[in-house]
Amino acid sequence: MFATPAFAQAAGGGAAGAFGSFVPLILIFFIMYFLLIRPQQKKMKQHKAMVDALRRGDQVVTQGGLIGKVTKVKDEEEVEVEIAENVKVRVVRHTITQVLNKTEPAEKA
Repeated sequence: MFATPAFAQAAGGGAAGAFGSFVPLILIFFIMYFLLIRPQQKKMKQHKAMVDALRRGDQVVTQGGLIGKVTKVKDEEEVEVEIAENVKVRVVRHTITQVLNKTEPAEKA
């Protein structure tokens, strides 16, 4: 029944306090986006471009650590890689992590 003036003043202003509590969450989301999500998307885009540009003669490294030369681009999903003389393996394109030596396309005469 008896309320002091301090309690009466603290009870008001609930709407402004609710928005103020979401500001840190929004800031955390933007920080996470620019530090984690955006760089990862950029890296995935670069990897896809590298894998799409594979051609015969490129020297590549797979996720398993095998180093070999692309002898045949079979289809959109796999390539044939020669890892030793007369030893060829089929490799899924997306498991190629790095292209060591890029071959230049033949010049048209």
